[in-house]
Amino acid sequence: MNSLRRPSSARGYLLAFVATAFWSTTAVIIGHLTTRFHLPPLVLAFWRDFVVAGTVFGAIALLARPLLHLERRHVPFFVLYGLVLAVFNAMWTVSVALNGAAVATVLVHTAPAFTALIGWRRWGERLDAPKIVAIILSIAGVALTSGAYDRAAWQVNPAGIVVGLATGGAFAAYSLLGKDSSRRGVHPWTATLYSFAIGATFLLLVQRPDTLLWLSRPLAAGPGGGREAALGWGLLVLLAVVPTVGGYGLYTVSLTHLPASTASLIVTLEPVMTAALAFVFLGERLTVPQTLGGGLILTGVVLLRLSDRVANGARGSPLSGFHGSRSRSPGSGTGRRAAPGEAPPPSRT
Repeated sequence: MNSLRRPSSARGYLLAFVATAFWSTTAVIIGHLTTRFHLPPLVLAFWRDFVVAGTVFGAIALLARPLLHLERRHVPFFVLYGLVLAVFNAMWTVSVALNGAAVATVLVHTAPAFTALIGWRRWGERLDAPKIVAIILSIAGVALTSGAYDRAAWQVNPAGIVVGLATGGAFAAYSLLGKDSSRRGVHPWTATLYSFAIGATFLLLVQRPDTLLWLSRPLAAGPGGGREAALGWGLLVLLAVVPTVGGYGLYTVSLTHLPASTASLIVTLEPVMTAALAFVFLGERLTVPQTLGGGLILTGVVLLRLSDRVANGARGSPLSGFHGSRSRSPGSGTGRRAAPGEAPPPSRT
């Protein structure tokens, strides 16, 4: 846990897939918390980030204490990183309220397009025909999987569309900051800890005192209420510890191996995996559009993977940038190895 492995696109794809699988379980848990307990979205977002930060802190303190250290020069960057995470969590809840789940899902998954454009301009990440086609396929696939192909789903106000697109932009910013954190040499689990801790701090500032302990309200109903409160808090902790730590943590690790645009594209598989889980565990029927949508997204990801392999083969070795960076002296550049699909980082001299 206290050392980074060499960049590997195969490992990056696997980590991003597993992260997405974790994320795909969040809808069921969040749905239970908001329907059964009527938990306000911003309260849920705060406690989720707070418990994640506490869990990662405890794990690092027990297993790899050096990772608790964050250099002072990185503090302003992580204030921004945490703020972006808090804004994304808040805007997502607002987008769902304004647009409905189907349209909000499509709009947030415009993030790969934002990520690819900014990554191309900022770091020279590859933006070729296969990646553009993969982005188009992923957005179309998400629309089919989420049910947003129904014209009635788009009977929303312009403000809702703006917020939804801004949510996609916020997730793109989160992905790009994660990649920037990797380029700065910050360990991904250190980055996860401080981004969530700072994000929870920002979300605490917008809480109302009378709703902060919402899940403890059943205690006032008597002995039976204690069981209900325990169930609510238990589900919240489960949401934070399993899908959130697993999802965000592994996604951040995947950014040390993949361009941000590639990792962001893989995340568009989340609604497909959610539908599959609902089919397996809840007996919900997979519709034809959901199946077609899943096929489109998978096709885009496979196309992207094949394109990466061809590009790596053309360069001779996917780790050529790694061996080059190891020979640098500490003052000759960033010392950060280029991930597959990226241009080497510019020299700081």
